[in-house]
Amino acid sequence: MMLLKLSDVVSGYTDLDIIRGVSLEVRKGEIVTIIGPNGSGKSTLMKTIFGLVRLRSGKIEFDGVDISRLRTDKIVRRGMAYVPQERNVFSSLTVMENLEMGAFIRKDKFGEGLEEVLTIFPELKDKTGQKVGTMSGGEQKMVAIGRALVLKPTLLLLDEPSSGLSPKLIDNLFKKLVSINELGTSLMIVEQNAKKSLAVSHRGYVLEMGMKRFEGEGKSLLTNEEVKALYLGG
Repeated sequence: MMLLKLSDVVSGYTDLDIIRGVSLEVRKGEIVTIIGPNGSGKSTLMKTIFGLVRLRSGKIEFDGVDISRLRTDKIVRRGMAYVPQERNVFSSLTVMENLEMGAFIRKDKFGEGLEEVLTIFPELKDKTGQKVGTMSGGEQKMVAIGRALVLKPTLLLLDEPSSGLSPKLIDNLFKKLVSINELGTSLMIVEQNAKKSLAVSHRGYVLEMGMKRFEGEGKSLLTNEEVKALYLGG
């Protein structure tokens, strides 16, 4: 069943079109990864979906509803969450305060969502009173994702979740993302660590210069010779 559908999406900044006619989809229960070289428009596409960059033309549908012109807070209420690559935690607040901020529009859902977050990230259970700015990069990443999950979204957008993490922490992170998906949340991931992300994805897309270049099952993209040569380092 379709959860997210983009049809000929065009968006960008000032007079420049960064995303140029992209169509893609995320089905319920899927992990979908978007890869591509730096400057290909991956992050801009995420922000367009989430209402942070204005859609110039095309259509975005989420769970059967046209959200093309919807404000970000309305999109969140419909069940979508987004974790940007940078500035994704409140460093001066505690872990619990960060998680509470994630539920500011739906306080009634916080208790149930908090329990699920601490099940996925048990490392945070004994650190709920700790200031996030004093935590490691891996722990801060857990807080950022946890804050997005407390409202139990149906779709979670993640922009470069493995950025800045050690190889060991990256392996752990992707295991956590699979667990999140198994609990019922669909994921769309923009990721430079293409091999790791495609390996756990149901499907993937390759963007180049704001346009869709390839699409297919995650594992099939990993073995596609052209994709390997151009985007996966051979």
